[in-house]
Amino acid sequence: MGRGRAKAKQTKVARELKYSSPQTDFTQLQRELSGSSHDDHLNGSDVPSDDGWADEDDWRR
Repeated sequence: MGRGRAKAKQTKVARELKYSSPQTDFTQLQRELSGSSHDDHLNGSDVPSDDGWADEDDWRR
C-alpha cells in the first residue's frame, strides 16, 4: 500500500534530472581536471593527519 505515491515521486525526480540543464562552471571543472584546485577540501586534504586512522601500521596489528 502506498507504493503508487512513492513511485510517482521517483518518476518525477528522475524526469527533472533527465531533462534539466544545470549551469556548468567550466573554470571549476578545469581546476578539478588539472588538479590545481585552490580549495584544499576538494582534494581531501581537510582530513587531519592525527585522526587515529592515518597511520597504516595500526591496521596490521
